[in-house]
Amino acid sequence: MSEGTVAGTGRRFPGAVFGVGSEPDARFSLANERTFLAWIRTSLALVAGGVALETLGLDLQPGLRLAASIVLIVAGTLLPLVAWAWWMRIERALRSGSPLPATIVGVVLALVVSVVGVLVLLGVLLR
Repeated sequence: MSEGTVAGTGRRFPGAVFGVGSEPDARFSLANERTFLAWIRTSLALVAGGVALETLGLDLQPGLRLAASIVLIVAGTLLPLVAWAWWMRIERALRSGSPLPATIVGVVLALVVSVVGVLVLLGVLLR
């Protein structure tokens, strides 16, 4: 069985993506997959940062430290779901020859990190 096929069917998973259009240039599909994996690495870093922030018990105002940790962990938990949906949208657009959809994921993630930075800064100043 080749990678990405469903056992016994010869069809690729997910069908909602691979059942659309025609096979694009492999370089574009592989670039899309690398981007997906980069988002997964980012989500792991967010979760690890949130766990570390709370576990290390840094000398920050406890409520703000906990809030920053929760924001990081929630963002890191949701990001793989967003990344998967985004990978599927891009792959379908590549397969159908449609323009690539616009995204705000990067902007939202930058906002999340900025909020965490403000919470940590306040945690330092208010300890």
